Amino acid sequence: MSTDFALPEALSAHEPPEARGVARDAVRLMVSDAEGDSHRTFADLPSLLAPGDLVVVNNSATLPAAVRLDRLAVHFSTAREDGTWLVELRRLSFEPYAGGAPGEWLPLPGGATLRLVARETPRLWRATLDRDVEKYLMSYGVPIRYSYVDKDWPLADYQTVFATVPGSAEMPSAARPFTTSLVTELVARGVRVAPVTLHTGVASVEKNEPPYAERFAVPETTAHLVNLTRSEGGRIIAAGTTVVRALETAVCSDGLVHAASGWTDHIVTPAKGVTSVSGLITGLHEPRSTHLMMLTAIAGEETLARSYAAALQEGYLWHEFGDSHLLLSHKR
Repeated sequence: MSTDFALPEALSAHEPPEARGVARDAVRLMVSDAEGDSHRTFADLPSLLAPGDLVVVNNSATLPAAVRLDRLAVHFSTAREDGTWLVELRRLSFEPYAGGAPGEWLPLPGGATLRLVARETPRLWRATLDRDVEKYLMSYGVPIRYSYVDKDWPLADYQTVFATVPGSAEMPSAARPFTTSLVTELVARGVRVAPVTLHTGVASVEKNEPPYAERFAVPETTAHLVNLTRSEGGRIIAAGTTVVRALETAVCSDGLVHAASGWTDHIVTPAKGVTSVSGLITGLHEPRSTHLMMLTAIAGEETLARSYAAALQEGYLWHEFGDSHLLLSHKR
């Protein structure tokens, strides 16, 4: 089964492709549909799309959301309406930290104080900081990284070319290989590009927990372009699982995408299917990840299983600095 496989350590991307001498848009791109898989580079994307297709991107910008203490790191995940934030505590060795108690105060760099209010999930705390969180993070935070990334990299390495609305704890990494010149080439070819916003929270890298509610917005203009593209026979290609989640949340009973904003806890599964997209640009996902349910809903189980076997055999790189995958729907 494609959702349960062994990922060799050698296939983890340990640094940005630029540090390996590979341009952003020169990472490998596997293209998969019901007919088979082909192996390209991301710069080939314009030639793989057609005039009248629509690429929907996430314009959320990544925050330097990790603040390190002597023995712990605080990962700021998601701002709530009441002014609290969801945070995750990890040891500096990257392992989850099971300690903490409601009402506990943690002194942070720069004289700031974090107060743990209550557990929101088994790994996330609802907490308050005694100052504006985003301003504080820009002074004292660094991008979240996990053990497979060998060292810290600048925040710019965690931003996409579409990043204009700060709010993501972790990079919406599917769009990282896009460059200004590639977007220009897409538009010149007649491929439309439209944004949504979904601020990603802190991933569960050990347990692959289902995603929790995240802030999103689908603008009226984007909803209109999705519906227009479909009516004209074009394909809607989501640049990232976050885009699919936002668009599927905005699908109404008439089957159309409408402008929407707020919070989404929508999880795409094969049983629910997808209404809004014809394909997905994404990275390669961890074994047993809930993201693989979404990929199965879009491409079908057989295509997904075959393509992941090919990715392992061909040595594609996983994680946010890795290679890319264009999955095209088994339904039109």
